[in-house]
Amino acid sequence: MIYVSDKAKEKVRALMEEGSVAKDNFIRVSVVGGGCSGLSYKLDFDNESKPMDQVFEDNGIKVVTDLKSFLYLVNTTLEFSDGLNGKGFYFNNPNATRTCGCGESFAV
Repeated sequence: MIYVSDKAKEKVRALMEEGSVAKDNFIRVSVVGGGCSGLSYKLDFDNESKPMDQVFEDNGIKVVTDLKSFLYLVNTTLEFSDGLNGKGFYFNNPNATRTCGCGESFAV
């Protein structure tokens, strides 16, 4: 399962309401090689599912990932921060053994 925090849900809904994101889109999350810790998160809005996609819905938000990425993302929570430390979506991943200082890459 991939979870969505209340604050991330509010931000996704706000983006849909203002028209920045189409209402029929879902969140696509994937893991790609790169970053100072070896793996990086990729987050997009999408409206097309692929045959091997893993589909989850939490807190009223649909989240889709490919099977390979899901192995790294099990029980991860999508969060949102608009505080002084930065603004944007980020991941709270219990599988990560190491993360970089900026929080955009990780290792398992």
